[in-house]
Amino acid sequence: MSKIEREHTTTYGSRYFTKPVPKYEMPEEGMPARAAYQIIHDELNLDGNPSLNLASFVTTWMEPEADKLIMESIGKNYVDNDEYPQTEVIQNRVVNMLARLFNAPKEANSIGSGTIGSSESIMLGLLAHKWTWKKRREAEGKPTDKPNIVMGADVHTVWEKFALYFDVELKLIPLKKNVCKTTETEITKVMSSFSCISGLNEDIYTVSAEDIITQVDENTIAVGTVVGTTFTGQMDPIEEINTALLEIKETKGWDIPIHVDGASGGFILPFLYPDIKWDFRLEQVRSINVSGHKYGLVYPGVGWLIFKDRTDLPEELIFNINYLGGIMPNYSLNFSKGSSTIIAQYYNLIRLGMKGYKQIMENMQENAHYLASKLNGTKKFEVINKSITFPIVTAQLQNSEFSAFHLSEKLRQKGWIVPAYTLPANAEDVAVLRMVVKESFSKDMVEMLFNDIMDSIKKLEQSTEERIEYIDGKENPTLLY
Repeated sequence: MSKIEREHTTTYGSRYFTKPVPKYEMPEEGMPARAAYQIIHDELNLDGNPSLNLASFVTTWMEPEADKLIMESIGKNYVDNDEYPQTEVIQNRVVNMLARLFNAPKEANSIGSGTIGSSESIMLGLLAHKWTWKKRREAEGKPTDKPNIVMGADVHTVWEKFALYFDVELKLIPLKKNVCKTTETEITKVMSSFSCISGLNEDIYTVSAEDIITQVDENTIAVGTVVGTTFTGQMDPIEEINTALLEIKETKGWDIPIHVDGASGGFILPFLYPDIKWDFRLEQVRSINVSGHKYGLVYPGVGWLIFKDRTDLPEELIFNINYLGGIMPNYSLNFSKGSSTIIAQYYNLIRLGMKGYKQIMENMQENAHYLASKLNGTKKFEVINKSITFPIVTAQLQNSEFSAFHLSEKLRQKGWIVPAYTLPANAEDVAVLRMVVKESFSKDMVEMLFNDIMDSIKKLEQSTEERIEYIDGKENPTLLY
């Protein structure tokens, strides 16, 4: 196409829109930037709408000023501290802010790092605990060939990956339903100890301190705990587990650390429930990971790993690199990493402050409670996490001829992405729908979602009645959900 022809038509009028898009081999010749952009842009329309995605915890919106900072720093490789020293300074500021947010003792010399996400943070944290355990066993003249890690089945898959990749025995405790029964006057008391934070007459799908005690031994490198589980949005009783481990340390001499997976809940608890002890106020909590790209309100991908004290990170695991210019200490699984999300995290922390984060968390929590109350009011759902400790609503269908999977698929037809799944081992008979309420999910959107849920249920019920009529009439049923 000549220059004159290009000036008299649109991008869609060019010859590039009458040819197949290259998919598996690079084309011999390229195409104009605007044509390449439009082709890819239009193809991405087949993706789900991030605003209607209630499956993911990941942040999908930031302020224009944050977007601008991200674009200004998107070309910087964070690992190159010698070339970009101020970026390292900013990362260290974030680490210090998070250590204090998680109540690290004043006398502690906390240390940490930005990562690609919580998966990397968890692996790095547990690897450090494995090495600490190994060094202690070697100093005692004891074998180091049978390390294990203890956790509940409510953990993220990355915990199982760590055990496999780093040759650690996995002691995965199956979930069981524990019913929390407290009166309203008792709630205030238990909130501080978290013996039953999850609410009134609520089914709790987490591990207990008793479960942990039966599994740990002298070869346990760490106990894994979760605040804001992926499955139900609940949290493990970390203070009770800490108390149990302190007793074991005193009676048996086993100094077993706790790693807290705060991917989903680490940015929630300090602002909504500051009195709950789950963090570095507990003696055995030695490391915490948190996802900046979840409720840290930053685009993916950025996570954070914080150690209570420098002594929790063995020096042998830190590599001192000089081939990028200067000596740079490095503790990571991913070497190259963009700086933009680290800068964006710092922007949020100083832009919002404690009050700003608290207001956003309260808004999300209010909208989550509103959604839960709407679902409960239909008598067609049972919300599992009744108290909505985190802005997550997990619900079971009640007395229905169709499943949560059918409803999830029906909602997908309307654009909503609401995942349906079964709970882990020993609770796999429970199928649930999970809705993650994020910063940009307004009350108006809650109402739109609820209306579409009820409309989908009505259509599924009609399909069910028609299907039953076909069966009763001894004809082959042809209507599907």
